[in-house]
Amino acid sequence: MASSSHIRSNSLPSGSHPTISSIEQQLNKLKSLESSSTPNALTISNGLCGLVELYKSTNRLLNLPQTLQIFSKYQNAKWVDELLECPVKFLDICGTTREFVSQLKQNVRDLQSSLRRRKGDLSIESSITKYTSSLRKKMKKDAKKHISTLKKMDQAIKSFILEVDQDVAYVIRVLREINATSISTFQLVLIFLTASKSKEGKWSISRITLNKGRVACEGQQANFNELEVLDGALCKNISSLQQDLEKLEVSIEEIEKGLEGISRCLIRSRTSLLNIVPC
Repeated sequence: MASSSHIRSNSLPSGSHPTISSIEQQLNKLKSLESSSTPNALTISNGLCGLVELYKSTNRLLNLPQTLQIFSKYQNAKWVDELLECPVKFLDICGTTREFVSQLKQNVRDLQSSLRRRKGDLSIESSITKYTSSLRKKMKKDAKKHISTLKKMDQAIKSFILEVDQDVAYVIRVLREINATSISTFQLVLIFLTASKSKEGKWSISRITLNKGRVACEGQQANFNELEVLDGALCKNISSLQQDLEKLEVSIEEIEKGLEGISRCLIRSRTSLLNIVPC
């Protein structure tokens, strides 16, 4: 990903302009997420909050007089269609991800309810089966599809050749870098939500047994994010499982707030682009 600090134009505000400086700072912060091989809930929440602020700055960039002039001149260019399409795809992915998170939160609450009621091992096992065999399986399937879409978007952004003036290239490159950073952030969220140690630790439901208030299975914990910790908690006692569920619920709610904020920002970005470039 090219650094936005190297992109300049005499026709547009320099890096000292508040909007440009804000975008550059936010991009640099978000880039640190890309090095996170196993993102945890705090990393994801910070990334989503950072993306919200980035989109707010993007809307300000789109409404700068220089930007409006550029879009007015090139409204029929192919790169404009590309920029218009990105928020739509991101909204689709964000919507699906929000559904994942909502279902996950409900499932976590169902597990907590089963543990509190203590109606017997079958009730708890049923909730665990619903979580491991139903929800997580669907999440992984849909996430794989969206990650594939994000990768194709990233390739398209990198491969498209620009033959425009320097001032136009500046705006396009900044907006493309924002889109590329959005792609990386959504990928990390999906990776976080579908993380599992089921193969390495043999935590499949077929190996889970409930015996005298304990959930036992083969495998040992290593460095996990919050969802992997929950998988691991299925191997521990009920008290430990309850604690991990409480922590996970708090983490899920923070991620949910971040996704809601991003959804609102994407709608505003799409609206701004449509106002600038009438279809």
